[in-house]
Parts: sequence; C-alpha cells; structure tokens
Amino acid sequence: MSRPAAALSLSEAERPVLEALSKSQIAAHREVQRAQVLLMAADGFPNEWIAKVVGVTPGTVRAWRNRFTAEGLKKLGAVAPGRGRKKVIPESKIAEIVELTRFSKPEGATHWSVRSMAAKVGVSPAQVQRIWAARGLKPHRVETFKLSTDPHFDEKLIDVCGLYLDPPANAIVLCMDEKTSIQALDHTQPSLPMKKGRGETMTHDYKRNGTTTLFAALEVATGKVIGSCVDKHRHEEFLDFLKTIEKEVPNGLEIHLILDNYATHKHAEVKTWLGKHPRFHLHFTPTSSSWLNLVERWFRDLTDRALRRGVFHSVPDLIGKIEEYIQVNNEHPKPLVWVATADSILEKVARGRVALQAIKQN
Repeated sequence: MSRPAAALSLSEAERPVLEALSKSQIAAHREVQRAQVLLMAADGFPNEWIAKVVGVTPGTVRAWRNRFTAEGLKKLGAVAPGRGRKKVIPESKIAEIVELTRFSKPEGATHWSVRSMAAKVGVSPAQVQRIWAARGLKPHRVETFKLSTDPHFDEKLIDVCGLYLDPPANAIVLCMDEKTSIQALDHTQPSLPMKKGRGETMTHDYKRNGTTTLFAALEVATGKVIGSCVDKHRHEEFLDFLKTIEKEVPNGLEIHLILDNYATHKHAEVKTWLGKHPRFHLHFTPTSSSWLNLVERWFRDLTDRALRRGVFHSVPDLIGKIEEYIQVNNEHPKPLVWVATADSILEKVARGRVALQAIKQN
C-alpha cells in the first residue's frame, strides 16, 4: 500500500477563499468539488477517501493537489491546456456561419433562422444558436432608425436640448403635439375577465364608433398636461389650443413651446396671433425627429394605460376616458426627465451618417 500523501499547506488567506467556494450555490460544480478536495487534503485525509467522498477519482485528487501546490489560487478555476471539452465545430465552420449571418440572406426569406442556417452549413440548430449568442448576433431582430434630412438639424437639436437641460428662468417649457384620429373602438363581444393561469381576453375584431383628435401640451418641469379633444386638427383648432394655453399659464411667465413642423403650426393666422402674444416662443423639432418631443412618450403611456384595452361605445365615451386620464395624471404628475446632451446625440448621428454613406457607396 502506498504511503498517505502529506497534508496540503494552505495560507491564512487561501483557506477562507476555499471554504466560501466549497459552499457556493452559484459557482461551477467542478470548482466546488475542487475546493472541497483541497480543504480535505489540507486536513490530512487520504486521497482515496477524499475521492470517494467528493465523487472523483484518486488520480483527479492527486492532479488537483499538485496543480494547487504549483500555482495556488491564481488559476483555480481555469481549465489546463489540453483538458476540458473539445470543440466539435472547426473554426472555419464558425467563421462561415458568422460570415453568412452578417452578409447574406437565405433564398426566399429576409433573414436567417437557426434552422435555415443549420441546414445550410450542416450543423445542428443548437450549435448555430450558441455561435450567435457568443457573438451577439440576432438576425431575427431589426432596429429602426431615421436620419433627419433637415438642413438645420444641429441648430434645432441644440435649441430643444437646451430647453430640456437648462430651461430659462421665469418661463414654462411645454412639449406640444396632436394625437390624431384616436378611434373609439368597441369589441364585438364582451371581454373575459382575468383568472388564475389566464390573463384578460378580448376579441380580435372590433367596431369603429368614430374618432377624435387630442391636442396636448406637457409641462417638462412637472409632468402636468394641458389637453383638449377636438373633431379636426386644422389651424383653427390649433389657435384655440394656443388660447387655452394662454389661459392656463399664469401671467408673468414666458411660454416656450416645443412642437413639430406641421403646416398648421406655421399658418399665417397663427403667426399673426403669436405676434400679438409675444410671451409665446415656438421651438420646432427637426424634420423626422418626433423622438425629440417628450409629449410623444406621454402619448404612448396614454395609449398603453387607457386606450388600447378600452371599450368605447361612442366618441364622448372616448373623450371622457382621455380627460379622466389627464385629470389623474395632473393630480399625481411625474416629469419625464431628459438626460441626453446635444453633443452625445450629434456624435451618434454622425456615426449613423457615416455608416449609411458607406452602405450607399457599396
């Protein structure tokens, strides 16, 4: 019988680390086993007994002891060269999958799936999925973008961001827009209530009972909203809404209004009225840049929380729900905080323009 191995020597700093790892619930199972082996070896237990308790071979115990003696904790979790699971896909095949994913499309489709790629290159769908996940490739997803062609994009962007990040004193900043053609939809059958294991259900078809248009102005500093529902969205209705804002905003405050380039906002009668009310200052967002107007985010909340799942038998029902949402919003307002600087946006836009130009040239 071979002589028992001498007890493994552990420093005062090494033992606590191994003890914590041996009890870990999130570390790799192999690392937990290795920590348990080393602690038992340090306590002087024989290799054969340690192997039986931990569930490895005596040879593995000896190998781990020898490696720890040579390297300590430095490479405790690293797989030794030549060990571990061998790759089943050659690098050339991986490179082919990545190349096809990035620069080609399958026949009759707009993008690759794991199954179509697997059939193309002769590997399993699971292998394709692992390769894509390791490299952050997601051909099933697409992100939208729109680069503004406004020749004054930079100036308008800086102007609007300046109002968000450094609003002027003795003034109120309002983000204004119209949400047009909001439909009063009534489902053909009553919805079924939520129950355990199933959410609320509703029919996919519906009846249209008319539309309305919402004019809304979001106060950037507080999150309060001035709103009005009308039948149309011509310059006459816009003028009426400006008069509503004039009444709602206390005297003595300048009014900075952020809005888009819709033609009614620049109508001659609108300009004449604004000339008689000099405390109004209009700031136009760049063309194709509705994302710069915070009221668009508020419109999304209105749709998600009050309209999409609503049942409206008439336009007055719809208007009543919108007005109720505005009232609740103003009783418990929450401002939408803008944090992006104009410089950071301009840098991102510049990269997008360079990338788009490179694609056009190719």
